[in-house]
Amino acid sequence: MHESNSVPPTLSPETWDVVVIGGALAGSSAAWLLKQNNPELRILVIEKSTAFKRRVGEATVEVSSYFLTRVLGVQEHLMKEHVIKQGLRFWFSDTETKGWDDASEIGPGYNVRLSSFQVDRAKLDSYLLDRCLEQGIVIWRPARVKDVTLKDGGEQALEVERDSGVITVRSRWVIDASGVATLLARKNDWKVINTAHPTAAAWCRWSGVPSWDCPKLHAAAPAYAKRCYGVRNTATNHLMGDGWWSWWIPLHNGDVSIGVVWDERIAQFPAGDSIADRLRTHLATHPLSHRLLAEAEPVAQDSHIRRPLAYHSKRTLGDGFALVGDAAAFLDPFYSPGMDWVSFSVMMAVDVIGKERAGRSYRPELDRYAKQHQVSYQRWFDGIYRDKYYYMGDFELMHIAFQLDFGTYNWGVASQPYKWGPSALLNAPLAGPHTAIPAYLLKTYNRRLVRIARQRKQAGTFGRHNHGRAAMLESYKFDLSLPRRVFRNFARWGGLEVREGWRSWGGETPAASAS
Repeated sequence: MHESNSVPPTLSPETWDVVVIGGALAGSSAAWLLKQNNPELRILVIEKSTAFKRRVGEATVEVSSYFLTRVLGVQEHLMKEHVIKQGLRFWFSDTETKGWDDASEIGPGYNVRLSSFQVDRAKLDSYLLDRCLEQGIVIWRPARVKDVTLKDGGEQALEVERDSGVITVRSRWVIDASGVATLLARKNDWKVINTAHPTAAAWCRWSGVPSWDCPKLHAAAPAYAKRCYGVRNTATNHLMGDGWWSWWIPLHNGDVSIGVVWDERIAQFPAGDSIADRLRTHLATHPLSHRLLAEAEPVAQDSHIRRPLAYHSKRTLGDGFALVGDAAAFLDPFYSPGMDWVSFSVMMAVDVIGKERAGRSYRPELDRYAKQHQVSYQRWFDGIYRDKYYYMGDFELMHIAFQLDFGTYNWGVASQPYKWGPSALLNAPLAGPHTAIPAYLLKTYNRRLVRIARQRKQAGTFGRHNHGRAAMLESYKFDLSLPRRVFRNFARWGGLEVREGWRSWGGETPAASAS
């Protein structure tokens, strides 16, 4: 519990400048940044838990790594208490695949140039909230927000339940960082489930999972050992299937977070006595999982299932409130965009509140950021995720998609804060004034790959390169080589269209028939 600097419990109203609902990553980073920029602010963080429970192991990517290290300044904590991540790695199989030597692989051939982190969220959330306490931010924990009454441009009112009763809390600004609870979005009927993306996830933490770099594995699979010069185990490894994928994220204490995400139009999660048993059964369809889980044991009380996954809020910013992180939207865990979204949404909220407190014009920025949220969510969904699960299980199609997805992300999104500083995080991906053409290109090649996947399934050639192929990639640099690589990969997509895509030109891709 955090009580050392709490205001003494009272049933009379309390008045604050900013109240933050939720003390995990999004809430604590928003509170800490506001206090750093405006030391005079009276900030209250309301956290419902007495201690953060174990959560899914979570990977950062380039933008969220920048936010954590260069904006929040927690690099030392990340280096000591978490795992340095070595990129993304994907594994494909077919009925002839027996193990690592002949499973098709996509991933870096060496260690990556710009590493990120495999994060134990409970540990990181606790550290960030403790930093808020050290900065003089008041934390009520455990406490639960029962109701919020918003007033545009005025004073917001919150009913907060603590051990002493229900307290009325008033504040000029409310930041909703309640995560998937989506407190403000649900209360105000803003939450919209993305029915075009019917995905679900199940995950569990495991002990006793062998390293992807262990000597025994290298000895048993010499071709596997020779083709990669970097570290595989601390990458986010993905086992890929038709309509589903699985993440394998190593944590600092030796446990491994393993989860499966599936599109419910294509794949089904098996029945069973426990989530861990169901995970093991599902993963058994991929030949690599049996050896990885042969001696592994699930960690007690750390199994979860969630459906549906994708949603967004119709409103995310107003004159007196801001929704940040998962409280505002969630798309898909593939490519780990969640903490990027935390970075952008928190920076926008902090900027607007800072301008208002300083007596500067803030309404134009508030309106611009609110529009960016909506545009970014839709374009990112259409360009990267819509119907992607229909071709995820095909090595060749995912090889093209991954290089285009990740190349354009590095060129247009990840490079920007490293080049221009934290202010670049005030521009949501694909929502700026010159992003319509890139968004259209992403949407177009994604649609075409879905169409080609449908065509391959009808012809019985889907996954024809899932056996015995390897694409050992070079990590990106933020220089002229980056756009050149992106253009080369657009040419690779063009070659695919010339070879077989032309058969399906001139029609829409009906999602239901793509399976």
